[in-house]
Amino acid sequence: MRKSTLWTVLGVVVAVIIAWVLVNVLFSLIAFVFRLIAVAIVALIVFLVLRAVFARRDVD
Repeated sequence: MRKSTLWTVLGVVVAVIIAWVLVNVLFSLIAFVFRLIAVAIVALIVFLVLRAVFARRDVD
C-alpha cells in the first residue's frame, strides 16, 4: 500500500468521524430548539387558562 493511499484512507476515516460528531451536535441543537418551542407553547396555554380561571373568580 502506497503512502498516499494510506493518507487517503486516514483522511476518509477522520472526515467520517468529524461528520458524525457534527451531525450529533446539530441534531441535539435541533431537538433542544423544538423542546424549547414546545415548552413555550404549553406555558403560554397554561398561563392563558390560569388567567381565565382567576378572571372568572374575580367577577363573582
